[in-house]
Amino acid sequence: MLNSSQGDAPETGAARADLLAGRTTLGIELGSTRIKACLVGADHAVLATGSHAWENQYVDGVWTYALDAVWAGLQDAVAALLADVERTHGVRLTTVGAIGVSAMMHGYVALDASGEQLVPFRTWRNTSTGPAAAELTEALGTNIPLRWTVAHLYQAVLDGEPHLDHVAHVTTLAGYVHGRLTGEKVVGVGDASGIFPIDPATGDYDAAALATFEGLLARRRGGETDATALPAVVDLFPAAVPAGRPAGALTAEGAALLDPSGVLTAGIPLCPPEGDAGTGMVATNAVAPRTGNVSVGTSIFAMVVLERPLAAVHHEIDLVTTPAGDLVAMVHCNNGASELGEWASVFHAFAGALGHPADADEVFGVLLRAALDGEPDGGGLLAYNYLAGEPITGLTQGRPLVVRTPDSRLTLANFARTQVFGAFGTLSLGMRILEREGVEVDALLAHGGLFRTAGVAQRLLAAAVGAPVAVGTTAGEGGAWGIAVLAAYLLAAQASDGEAAPDLGTWLTERVFADAASVVVEPDPADVAGYARFLERYEAGLAVERAAGESV
Repeated sequence: MLNSSQGDAPETGAARADLLAGRTTLGIELGSTRIKACLVGADHAVLATGSHAWENQYVDGVWTYALDAVWAGLQDAVAALLADVERTHGVRLTTVGAIGVSAMMHGYVALDASGEQLVPFRTWRNTSTGPAAAELTEALGTNIPLRWTVAHLYQAVLDGEPHLDHVAHVTTLAGYVHGRLTGEKVVGVGDASGIFPIDPATGDYDAAALATFEGLLARRRGGETDATALPAVVDLFPAAVPAGRPAGALTAEGAALLDPSGVLTAGIPLCPPEGDAGTGMVATNAVAPRTGNVSVGTSIFAMVVLERPLAAVHHEIDLVTTPAGDLVAMVHCNNGASELGEWASVFHAFAGALGHPADADEVFGVLLRAALDGEPDGGGLLAYNYLAGEPITGLTQGRPLVVRTPDSRLTLANFARTQVFGAFGTLSLGMRILEREGVEVDALLAHGGLFRTAGVAQRLLAAAVGAPVAVGTTAGEGGAWGIAVLAAYLLAAQASDGEAAPDLGTWLTERVFADAASVVVEPDPADVAGYARFLERYEAGLAVERAAGESV
């Protein structure tokens, strides 16, 4: 079966038939640097796309995006997609079979009873919730990361923030957008697992943990921090819905928000909204036990679907779920490929200054490919990609650094290799914990723009994790395609006519990825040995990174 990027574009006749009959699904993802809309046909091939570039802002000590920018960006991306449909297929798109919304996971959107925003959206990148996360981790007996919604909520309680007097609903960015489009306060169970711990047995918020959290809040009532205004926690959070279940329909107001021109009609069903972790699992077909994926973008994270719970609590490992509700160990690093992109921009500008202007993507590819010619350990260089704090290594602030000793070998190849190694450094520290826990992975699939340059990041990632890494032909499509596929799964599940719908993993394998091609790279022994030497220096040099954050 042809899939989005797994072959040539679908024939125009078949595509037009899908478009006119509404046999399409629309996926929208609000990523860290781009909002993307992706339309797929009945065979899950991409029919059209649209995108909008945006960036987070650091305002009053908070990493945020303005919600006005959310809607401006969504409208721009959808308008570009509609124009692409008409230009490519000669069809004026008025409806689709289903829609899915995805966004950067976790964070904190606080709304009052009328749905108005109370404080700026707090993204996954903020590391100001340390006291709350530590207290919740101890009380609940499971790791509560700094970026989780409940950590932001409880930190606001600890800090006595005045907006708590008016808060009626807290959710993620995907949940907020979905709510405005449908009027429903729901999230997919994968996104919900970044709001509050999920019980895999029920697919819902863990009842015992909820009771414990209510107890923590009760002890605050009437004390130094007054939490009396807060509704019951279960009423604050959106409902958790597994993949394949209905999650509302596009209202007239929602249709106008997506497409102010009025072309899109109301009534289109929506699948449960998901975070980019969940859509990444879908986009790589990594939702079954013993599968895993690595996503590289502004942040970098690995997801491994577990056969059994971990034996111990690790602050470096988040326990979340797949969009179907199965338990996943997640190694999430706040800092990904952004610093590598900044250096590519420097070389791009340098080429222009020499009178040899080049395409930015070409410069990035040249820089990446140079890494293959570097010494196995990077020639003694060190690089830290920390633009923001990094919870896994216990750093609350980030300062990008390049560090070398007098006897290191500073060459372009070593510099490039070290930058790529530095992007994977924190990730590999977390993956070593899973290895010690006895977690086994049959397949580790990588996706994200870094893997569009064939054979470079994939080979060095294999060295960093000590395992084979596969890159499929969907590597560059990412979550917008993944959430469009989840919207298609909703239609498939609803069309089962009372029979048991296929589970998500089986459906993906048999219907979406049946003919999918991928390239697998085994770890090269020389790369593995070189990376081990680099990582030893990397861990020792964290003291330098910490000092930089305190001094600069």
